[in-house]
Amino acid sequence: MRCYRENLVGVFGDPVDENPTGAILQAGFDALKLNYRFITVKVSDGCLEDAMRAMRAMNFMGIGVTMPHKQTVLKYLDEVSPDAAIMGAVNTVYWKKGKLFGENVDGKGFMMSLNEGSFDVSGKKAVVLGAGGAARAIAVELALAGVSSIAIVNIEEKQGMSLADAINTNTSAKADFVLWNTAYMVPEDTEILVNATSVGFANEKDMPNIDYDTLKSTMTVCDVIPNRVTTRFLESAKEKGCLTFNGLGMLVNQATLCFKLWTGDDAPRDVMEKALKKEFGIKE
Repeated sequence: MRCYRENLVGVFGDPVDENPTGAILQAGFDALKLNYRFITVKVSDGCLEDAMRAMRAMNFMGIGVTMPHKQTVLKYLDEVSPDAAIMGAVNTVYWKKGKLFGENVDGKGFMMSLNEGSFDVSGKKAVVLGAGGAARAIAVELALAGVSSIAIVNIEEKQGMSLADAINTNTSAKADFVLWNTAYMVPEDTEILVNATSVGFANEKDMPNIDYDTLKSTMTVCDVIPNRVTTRFLESAKEKGCLTFNGLGMLVNQATLCFKLWTGDDAPRDVMEKALKKEFGIKE
């Protein structure tokens, strides 16, 4: 009689509904015939310490971390990557030389998408809309990649100031906070504009509150919304002649990075991209 054992990986968070990462990663595991199973685990606020003990006890190979735990999880880890330390947030945990190591792949997935499009951010001026988890990761990675300046545009002052301060303290980029209490006028010299909010995810008609007449053809415009090939935000940018990037590549790249960290194998990106499109009903 043989005992069958699967290596567990998963996502800890609350809620974990509508998270396509599991389907994307499981498609990759299955394609390479790896003995891995991705599960979602609802970990409510206040229960993370017990969940992290369980991760060690149950020999999880790795976990993804969603809200509200991306910051709290740091105190249960042995080490974190330097950029995740600047962000103050982790969304991926894995074993590294017997220790629990924290990483944040949000911004890295975003940067991979730009690199795949042969877009160099060095010396450029950026504007990031939002200051939540994805915005923190993207803004920090842009700063570490060499942008000269970043405007953090956010409706909540404390959150936005915190991100700007983290960039100014830990990178060579200059960051400024802009309170977002009216239609934002994008500065004419902006070279990279990123919508790192969730506006447009639940309702495809929703658009970030900016003055779209201030968009210029010299700008590269990105939207991190992962559930559609294009958004009204990106369509408006295209009408102005802007180069655009959607959020699909970022999400797939995040998953491939997690795949490598957890398994040690290179991810089958094409298989995982097809799984993402199937999950959201996106036609080829």
